[in-house]
Amino acid sequence: MTKSFEKGNVAIAKAAVSAGCLYYFGYPITPQSDIPEYLSGVLPGLGGQFVQAESEVASINMLLGAGSTGKRAMTSSSSPGISLKQEGISYMAGSEIPGVIVNIQRSGPGLGGISASQGDYFQSTRGGGHGDYRTIVLAPATVQEMYDLTILAFDLSDKYRIPSMILADAMLGQMKEPLDEWKPELGIDYGHSEWILTGAKGRERRRVKSLYLGDGDLAEHNWRLAEKHKRIAENETRASVDIPEDAELVVTAFGSAARIARTAVDRAREEGHSVGMLRPITLWPFPAEEFVKVGEKGTPILAVELNTGQMVEDVEIAVKGASKVSFCGYPPGYLPSPDEIYEKIMEILKGEEN
Repeated sequence: MTKSFEKGNVAIAKAAVSAGCLYYFGYPITPQSDIPEYLSGVLPGLGGQFVQAESEVASINMLLGAGSTGKRAMTSSSSPGISLKQEGISYMAGSEIPGVIVNIQRSGPGLGGISASQGDYFQSTRGGGHGDYRTIVLAPATVQEMYDLTILAFDLSDKYRIPSMILADAMLGQMKEPLDEWKPELGIDYGHSEWILTGAKGRERRRVKSLYLGDGDLAEHNWRLAEKHKRIAENETRASVDIPEDAELVVTAFGSAARIARTAVDRAREEGHSVGMLRPITLWPFPAEEFVKVGEKGTPILAVELNTGQMVEDVEIAVKGASKVSFCGYPPGYLPSPDEIYEKIMEILKGEEN
């Protein structure tokens, strides 16, 4: 294990290399440009390929091509760039091609700005493109998790033949923290040899596609994808749960918002209040069962997000009215202090919430 002090973006790039990714395709956009900058200097020396594509549309289709050969490959961008990649992501999901997509979110809608935002939750967890499909979405909250979850994203993408996404933001991408770099086990057999495109000499040709025109073929394909999504939801849901048995309130947040909320929760605890923290790590599959457990006790929930209200909808769906769900949102262009969230916690505990 190697110790270093890195930006979150660089931690992602280093993790990709550790995970065996030798192929990167992207296009510069703030605040994620540290990722292609790092990989452009490293991959050629490792026998890999770095391509600054002519556009985000080109880069996602290059990822599709590399993934269809069974190679570990990655692209990255920030919010407007991810919007441009949506058609290609849908094609990858429909063709069951693995690949990792990194979104270091910036403000929106439109060009917005380069400040921290969590406004892409809906886009990421609902597919974002056309058709019935999902992508695995992982939400790191530290520089170490930027590294760890990137490696996990490659493993899950290969295991299930599905695109995986790292959803972070400008704050996590640009901050520096200590990092323990580790090497995962590589060469796990995920059955790729049965479908990857390697040239058909000496064997029957293969087709990796998302176009199904035969009677009933597309319906069958979609149901098969739905069954895969169900397996992923059953086996790959992750959350950080720190909830006392006698919790008066549970605060939930993901990514950088969870860091700020955690400080507020710790302050409330120091003052003798029993406040829990539930941080989703997989945004899809969403850790609904953890919220069901909170709802079974009827414990109130406060959702904190750097947007005007997105994940809170999944929280409300999970608890089905069994717990009161409050929301504390901060749109792009403004970062809250822990004191602001602490004040909201105290309002709820004192029954003074507006």
